[in-house]
Amino acid sequence: MKEPFYLTTAIAYTSGRPHIGNTYEIILSDAIARFKRAQGYDVFFQTGTDEHGIKIEEKAEAAGVTPQEFVDDIAAQIRSNWDLMNTTYDKFIRTTDEDHVRRVQDIFRRFYEQGDIYKGEYEGWYCTPCESFWTESQLVDGNCPDCGRPVVKQKEEAYFFNMKKYEQRLIDYIEEHPEFIQPESRRNEMLNNFLRPGLQDLCVSRTSFKWGIPVDFDPKHVIYVWVDALSNYITSLGYDAQGDSSEMYKKYWPATHIIGKDILRFHTIYWPIFLMALGEPLPRKVFGHPWLLVDNGKMSKSKGNVIYAEDLVDAFGVDAVRYFCLHEMPFAQDGNITWELVIERINSDLANVLGNLVSRTIAMSNKYFDGTVTNPRVYDPVDEGLISTALAAKEKVENRMEELRVTDALDEIFTLLRRTNKYIDETEPWVLARDEANRDRLATVLYNLLESIRISAVLLESFMPETAAKILDMLGTEQRSLDSLNSFGNLETGHKVIRKAPALFARIDEKKFMDELTAREEAKEQSKKADENPSQPAQSDEAQAAPQPAKPEIVFDDFAKIELRVGTVTASEKVRKSKKLLKNQVDLGTETRQILSGIAQYYSPEDMVGRQVIVVTNLAPRKMAGEVSEGMILCAEQGDRVVLVSPDEKLPAGAVVC
Repeated sequence: MKEPFYLTTAIAYTSGRPHIGNTYEIILSDAIARFKRAQGYDVFFQTGTDEHGIKIEEKAEAAGVTPQEFVDDIAAQIRSNWDLMNTTYDKFIRTTDEDHVRRVQDIFRRFYEQGDIYKGEYEGWYCTPCESFWTESQLVDGNCPDCGRPVVKQKEEAYFFNMKKYEQRLIDYIEEHPEFIQPESRRNEMLNNFLRPGLQDLCVSRTSFKWGIPVDFDPKHVIYVWVDALSNYITSLGYDAQGDSSEMYKKYWPATHIIGKDILRFHTIYWPIFLMALGEPLPRKVFGHPWLLVDNGKMSKSKGNVIYAEDLVDAFGVDAVRYFCLHEMPFAQDGNITWELVIERINSDLANVLGNLVSRTIAMSNKYFDGTVTNPRVYDPVDEGLISTALAAKEKVENRMEELRVTDALDEIFTLLRRTNKYIDETEPWVLARDEANRDRLATVLYNLLESIRISAVLLESFMPETAAKILDMLGTEQRSLDSLNSFGNLETGHKVIRKAPALFARIDEKKFMDELTAREEAKEQSKKADENPSQPAQSDEAQAAPQPAKPEIVFDDFAKIELRVGTVTASEKVRKSKKLLKNQVDLGTETRQILSGIAQYYSPEDMVGRQVIVVTNLAPRKMAGEVSEGMILCAEQGDRVVLVSPDEKLPAGAVVC
């Protein structure tokens, strides 16, 4: 019977589009889940989204949508991103799922009924982005100690969880189970910085906002994020606070949690204490992975340094992005990503070490043996170095993966690949091919190369699944299990490898790529400005404040191509996905058109209705913020103001401007 293995990521907060730093966690977890499956474990791999809180409520209000509509959109983006990265999760839970909501209410009620929760009043400093309260002494330079952003003073009625009741019990558990928190530096941080100095009781409900799971016995309260979000790991399996938990829960719990180091405190202090209060086993392991930084700094939209997985995949492909993320993240220190670093790694490791090895070997097999795989077993002492490295690779990779040292596991595979490249230089197949007497020795050398590539590809499957499958298909082998790596020589003979191996990874000209990337980014920024404010040219704020330079002279025939008509605005509303666009319905006499205009900061929808405007009617339709605009409303620019151009007196809709 297969041993169960339950693996979870932290659930992603639905406040915005995920960047590559967010995406790293699902890639890391997927590599672990795939490898465990390859080892024969019965894996249940879960991810999902955290969808409640004041930040969501505020963002939804700013976007002009309901909180549920807002999280539906972001959750879809997150799931699409996870799917893009070829991840194999078994369940995607959302904290707005009805079943989760009901089970969390039951958990909260049980805490209250058994005396772990009491009602009080909270006054403290609150960080909205982190959804955390802090005392005066915990603030750093007056700001949130976690994210460094401003905090606000808040006072409200709340329920509190008695953390001190379980404090010593948790300290004892962590000291008796050194494997519980990884890496070791994180364990020491939790013990020395939080637990040993003493815990404060935890605020577990809020009354200052409504977007959350209601406390069913006190509806003016909503259950605060950490009880809600952390409980997902057991509600998804069918945990029942009343004692009627599902067989699935009994089978898979406890879990291994893969989370970011910034939320380690919640997962290694709050969550274990909640589980102790419920009388349930604690997680097997909580691994707080480091961050993926850009130029050694955190990704931030305000800094303009955010890199998205979708853009990387468009440029380099899924497996190249997976490889970079998994390889460049040390076990305990932060990793770093830039476009240039990705290109460098692709060129050095994927195109050269891996891709070149596969293409060279298959090319030689076709050249010298018409692609037929044979193994006459004419060995030479030089073979031992390669064979011993190949045979040791599986155990080394397994040991590294058991410790969750995924980067080190990849290094072990590439050690074998580099050793295989070296073997080509040692044996010089092209020299052996000159003498017919060496034919069997040449066939053995090529077999050793193909077998080493097979072993490498089988080990790579968890990290670069599409690439591994391509390589094994090129070799024409069915020997794809980890068990097939227990001995050297399991590649079948008598069949042919692929006639011509396609390039797995092409080398990238860094300068050319970066020049093109810069040009695309500039064009995208100009397009964004034009979409947000179609009545004005896309320019910088400084340029808009200055007098506009004269445009090139045109002849009358050029001007005559433009059709201008008077229109009457019959309806107007804000565009959901844009803060600047108004969606106007404009009567042009013979028809009514929908025209978008970037004037929401100057005119309200109420200002627009009934107003006569001048419209460019023969402008090709275009899509902005998910809506189609069928023309352009003319405006004049005055300093930092935009003013609509209107006829001097009331005219029939559709009147030609000449």
